[in-house]
Amino acid sequence: MLRDITLGQYYQTESVIHKLDPRVKLVATICFIISLFVVKSWVGYVAAAAFLAVMIKLSNVPFKYMVKGMKAIVFILLITVVFNLFLTPGETLVAVWKLRITREGLELAVMMAVRLSFLIVGSSVMTLTTTPNSLTDGMEKLMKPLKLFKVPVHEVAMMMSIALRFIPILLEETDKIMKAQIARGADFESGNLVRKAKAMVPLLVPLFISAFRRANDLAMAMEARCYRGGEHRTKMKPLKYAARDRVAYGVLAAYFALCIVIRIYL
Repeated sequence: MLRDITLGQYYQTESVIHKLDPRVKLVATICFIISLFVVKSWVGYVAAAAFLAVMIKLSNVPFKYMVKGMKAIVFILLITVVFNLFLTPGETLVAVWKLRITREGLELAVMMAVRLSFLIVGSSVMTLTTTPNSLTDGMEKLMKPLKLFKVPVHEVAMMMSIALRFIPILLEETDKIMKAQIARGADFESGNLVRKAKAMVPLLVPLFISAFRRANDLAMAMEARCYRGGEHRTKMKPLKYAARDRVAYGVLAAYFALCIVIRIYL
């Protein structure tokens, strides 16, 4: 299960999406997520699916690798579907005891499942095709206007970058601890939910200790290298828009305009 989490991981390959400016990919991801809430009909979801399929194809990242990240949210997905299925009022389709499945609930449950799936896969396209350093630079550039409101833009971008970088490291550490605990006779699979939760305590304690140790080592390493963020910090590779980035913005604008038209007329 832990190996199935792809958020924060970078898939190295050559593609058009990999070469795009990180600011383009950040804006595209935000616009894609917004478009999922803009559209309300199946035509809109088909348009979103087509747009996402083209992005995945252009990224050269295997589709199986992206879908693998969905396994980590199956439980959340099931809860969302069940709640919408049984708690939405409307025309009754099936009634069992006090539980009712309505037509409106069924439509809403399916749409929420599709929306959540597209959201996860769309976000994975960005993280799989962008290095953490590029994401940091892109976020810092995009949030630059917030400096007028005394927001520490560089520090916020750095924290988000470090958090993304630590996700695969902590997952690998968790996997090692689990294997070590299983070798000593620990059981994480059998029993009810309460028993499984109790079995996770021997796993969480060393994981938190390891996380704090890594954070302390990182802080000491940054201080030893005299790291200082802010206005006077230079970039080895400054971000510059290329022709392909402008084309990407045009495609994104056309897609978002299509979603608005679908929302209004369909």
